[in-house]
Amino acid sequence: MNLPNKITTVRLLLIPLFVFFYMADFIPGGWGKLVAAVIFAAACFTDFLDGKIARKRGLVTNLGKFLDPIADKCLVMAGLLLVVAYPISANGGARADLPAIIPAYVGAVAAIIILARELIISAFRQVAATRNIVLAADMYGKVKAVFQFITLIYYFVYAFLIQGYFYAIEGTANTVLGIIGYVFLAVTVIMTIVSGWKYISNNIQVLKEEKK
Repeated sequence: MNLPNKITTVRLLLIPLFVFFYMADFIPGGWGKLVAAVIFAAACFTDFLDGKIARKRGLVTNLGKFLDPIADKCLVMAGLLLVVAYPISANGGARADLPAIIPAYVGAVAAIIILARELIISAFRQVAATRNIVLAADMYGKVKAVFQFITLIYYFVYAFLIQGYFYAIEGTANTVLGIIGYVFLAVTVIMTIVSGWKYISNNIQVLKEEKK
């Protein structure tokens, strides 16, 4: 296993680690969620690092092509499930236990769109593979991934602030933080839809029937 593949494997191993810390409510002050944010950010950085090393050193392998997208999807899926579904206990019981993204249906709709896009593109690539067509990632997909990472990191930190410092950010500050989160989430969902549409439309030949 070469260096890029080892880095990709590290990304996979970091997933259960940040999930544990995000859900570690026994850690006082919500600090577990901040640790989870740092670990998640490190995992996101490995996505940039392994690809750069593989291309620069000519270490692109079939194993890497298999592991990298799986690691990326598992990373995003795990982060999404946490901020959409896992309840946060605000300090002092100042509010009902709610997930980081509220109202819950907003997070649920965003998660469905993001996960549906990944499943559709995975199926699209599978069809391409059966026809021996190699589809490279495009710029739209890379921008989409960056916004997904930024948005999830933001909500991890927001969850930390809610759990540990709700009284300090209650009122206007919390409203502003909520609006910022909605903006990040909206841009992420839009880029998810656009990147999926562009990826399929630019490679539409994959869906055309072969001439016999």
